[in-house]
Amino acid sequence: MLDSTSHIKGMFIGGEWITSARTFDDINPSTGSVWAQVPDGGRVETRDAIATAQAAFPAWAALHFQERAKILLKAADVWERRKMDFVAAAVAEGGGWFGKGMFETGYVPEVFRAAAAMCYNSIGEMLPSQHGKVSMVERVPMGVVSVISPWNMPGILTSRGFAFALAAGNTIVLKPSEDTPYSGGLYFGEIMEEAGIPKGVFNVITCSRERVSEMGDEMVENPLVKGVSFTGSTPVGRQIAAKAGAHLKKACVELGGKDSLIVLEDADMERATQAASFGSFMHQGQICMSVEKVLVHESIYPDFLRQFVARAAKLKTGDTADQSNVIGPLINDRQVERVKFQIEDALSKGAKAVLGGRVWDRFVEPTILTNVTPDMAVWQDETFGPVAVVVPFKTDAEAIALNNDTEYGLSAGIITADENRALEMSRKLETGMCHVNCSSVNDEPHVPFGGSKASGVGKHGGKWSMETFTETRWITLDRGGRPFPPVF
Repeated sequence: MLDSTSHIKGMFIGGEWITSARTFDDINPSTGSVWAQVPDGGRVETRDAIATAQAAFPAWAALHFQERAKILLKAADVWERRKMDFVAAAVAEGGGWFGKGMFETGYVPEVFRAAAAMCYNSIGEMLPSQHGKVSMVERVPMGVVSVISPWNMPGILTSRGFAFALAAGNTIVLKPSEDTPYSGGLYFGEIMEEAGIPKGVFNVITCSRERVSEMGDEMVENPLVKGVSFTGSTPVGRQIAAKAGAHLKKACVELGGKDSLIVLEDADMERATQAASFGSFMHQGQICMSVEKVLVHESIYPDFLRQFVARAAKLKTGDTADQSNVIGPLINDRQVERVKFQIEDALSKGAKAVLGGRVWDRFVEPTILTNVTPDMAVWQDETFGPVAVVVPFKTDAEAIALNNDTEYGLSAGIITADENRALEMSRKLETGMCHVNCSSVNDEPHVPFGGSKASGVGKHGGKWSMETFTETRWITLDRGGRPFPPVF
C-alpha cells in the first residue's frame, strides 16, 4: 500500500517540489482519518506557477511535435508501471472501489497516447483565394492553460483536462480538488517529472477549501492565463465561465448532469438492468454521467423494477479498503447531506424507497425510488449519489419529454432491440451524448465528450480538445500581386 505521507513532496512548480508553511488535512472518506498533509497554497504560489508556465511556453510551443509526443508516450509508460500506486490513492483518498481505481489506471495511459497521436495530426488547412494568394489556416497554442480538476474521477478527468492542451503546445497550471489533491494533482507531477517534462511546462498547485476562491480567481483572472479547463459542478462552472468571459478567455467547462436510461418494451432485460445498476451505482453515483432517472415502458415496468432491485441489492456498501465493498463512501459530509436531503424530501412527498434509503457516516446504500413527482428535489436536481428514480412511460414522446425535463443535458442511454427507433429518439434528446444499448456512463479518450444546456460548454477529447485549446490564425502569401486602389 502506498505510504501517502512520504509521497507528498510539496507543490510542483517550475520542475521543483515547493513546500508550504501551511498545510491542510487530506481525509480518507471511508474512515474520516487524515490520509496526508498537503500544501495549502494561495495567490502567491498561483502567480509563481503561472509566471513559470509563461516563461516555459515559447520553448515548449516551438518544440518539434514529435518531441512533445515522446514525452506524452513516456508519461503513459510511467503511469502503467506505477498504476497500483494510483489505485491505492484512489481507494484511500477518494473512497473509490478497487475496481473503479483499476478502470482509471487502464484509461489514463490511453489519454496520454491519444494526445500524443494528435501531435501527428493536421493543424490547419489550405483555403482557395480570390486573389491568387496562398491562403492558410493554422491552429496555434494559446499559452498558459489553467486546469481545475474534480475529485470523482481524479485520474481520468485530470489527464483529459491537460494532456491534449499540452500536446497542442500549451503550458499547464493544474489545481486538483482539495478532496483528492494527490491522486488528482501531485501524483501527476510525479508522473510528468519522471516522463521528462521540461521545467515549468507542467505545474501543480494545491490549496484547502478555505483558499479555493483565492487560488481559483487567480487561475482565471491572471492576464498571463489564456484558457481555462474546468470539470466540476454546474454552479462553480457558471462562475468560472462568467469570469473567463469577462476577461475574453476561452473556457471549456464540463459540468453536471441529470441523465436518463430509457428502457423500451423490447429491451433485453438482462442488459437493461445491468446498465441501470452500473449507471446508477458505479462509484456511488458520483459521476457526471450517472443514471439518475430510469425511464421504463409501462408494459415491462413491474418486471424491470423487480429485477433491477434484485440486482442492486447484491451490491455491498462499506469501507473500500475491503475490495468486496463496491459501494464506498460519498466524498465528504456536504455530499452526504445533499443526498440525504433528496431522499428524505422525496419520501416526505409520497415517494417509495423500494431499495435502500439508509444513510450513516458517509455511506449511502444503493437506493431506488418510485412514485417520484416533479415537485421533488430528487427529480430536478443533480443527486451525485447512489440514488436512482424509476418512472414508467407510455410513449416514446413521453420518455423524451421526461428526459428533457431538466436544465442539464449531458448524456443518456436507450435500451431497445430497434436501433432505428433509438436513433430517432436520440436526435430529440437534449443531451450532448447518447448511447444505444448501453449506460449513459461512457467515455473514450478520442471522442467529443461534453454536454449541452447547463452541462457545459466546449468539448474534451481527440481533435475536439485540440480545437478547444488552440487559437485559429489566418496567414496568406501574396503571389498574385493583388492591386491596391490607385488613390493609395
